[in-house]
Amino acid sequence: MLYGLIICTITVIIMSTVNIGLEFGKLDTEVFLIILKSFPIILIIAMLLEVLVIGRIAEKLVHTFSDNTDGFNAKILFTIFFTVIGMSLIMTVIGGMLGKGISPDSFGSLSHWPRNFSIALFCELLIAQPPARFVMKKLHLRQEDKLDYDFD
Repeated sequence: MLYGLIICTITVIIMSTVNIGLEFGKLDTEVFLIILKSFPIILIIAMLLEVLVIGRIAEKLVHTFSDNTDGFNAKILFTIFFTVIGMSLIMTVIGGMLGKGISPDSFGSLSHWPRNFSIALFCELLIAQPPARFVMKKLHLRQEDKLDYDFD
């Protein structure tokens, strides 16, 4: 849960800033307040979607497109790729609905999906994953040290 929260938080901050900033054509105090106000809603939506829908679909796709002999890194890359495809597609539509209301116009935001996918994939691979992995590695090391200490 912590791992997903870190990744979602970083990705939501970046994607919200990019999309809302591009919608307004600037990044000023007013736009940052809109981003700040929308952040908790978007984060909750993204977390629920990833855990309940997209993550499960991504796992099935990884199982379908990978083999038991594939390494951990290959499976992680597949998982990231499939998750980013699904999340960027759905969040592009949801973002349009949050910004413009639920109407046929909100599906017009799908034209932004290729940009959102590219930014989200870059963000996921190079910005969000490294700190999340670092935190999890430190957490696991601390748990191992505590376990080793308990046995001594």
